[in-house]
Amino acid sequence: MKVAIFRPDDDRLARAVSLLDSLGVEPVPDPMLAVEATGAAPREDSEFTVVTSKTGVELAAAAGWQPSGTVCAIGDATAAALRAAGYRVDLIPDEFSSVGLVAALEDRVAGQRCEVARSNHGSPVLTNGLERAGAYVHETVLYELVVPPEAGESATLAAAGELDGAVFTSSLTVENFLAAADERGVRAAAVDGLEDCVVGAIGEPTRATAEREGVSVDVVPESADFEVLARSVVAQLSE
Repeated sequence: MKVAIFRPDDDRLARAVSLLDSLGVEPVPDPMLAVEATGAAPREDSEFTVVTSKTGVELAAAAGWQPSGTVCAIGDATAAALRAAGYRVDLIPDEFSSVGLVAALEDRVAGQRCEVARSNHGSPVLTNGLERAGAYVHETVLYELVVPPEAGESATLAAAGELDGAVFTSSLTVENFLAAADERGVRAAAVDGLEDCVVGAIGEPTRATAEREGVSVDVVPESADFEVLARSVVAQLSE
């Protein structure tokens, strides 16, 4: 059984390949995201700083960033990256999402400066929610997410009916998968091919994007965690 994974081509992809190997399926590594750093660093004069990814932490650390105020991580993976870089972590929301961050901060940020450091594809749910809560929000784009030029092997396999599963880890991976399929002239066939696959989405926003584009989603785990998602997809394939 072949299962497509779309993680960036770094240690996350290597770990994903290793996990699927250990679960007895053939991984199809097809990175749908590549990172292009902007050279910017988060501000250092805010009462709250929100970081939303491991990549953002690494780029901020490389720029010599020294955080001020309350440091907030969107989830455990980002928190682990912050600690590994020598930073403290003051807040992790119960729900690892933009909605969860807003819920955790909305009673604390009125009249406060709030720095949001992330990619160019960050959800407006976070910044709009903090602004509605009365925060003075500044957003720093640390990196841009682009489609790697070689992306699309999984789309070709799906179009040919040779893919058994797909693990989408963000709305952008869905959009870029379809863009790569378009580039190869197989979008309609690839979407049809996914109908015969077990398709996993890491959370409700990713599911919503997929279904809006005509891709049926079979698995959305309660925890927004890649390993949980991948194991759930493989478990359904094995039923």
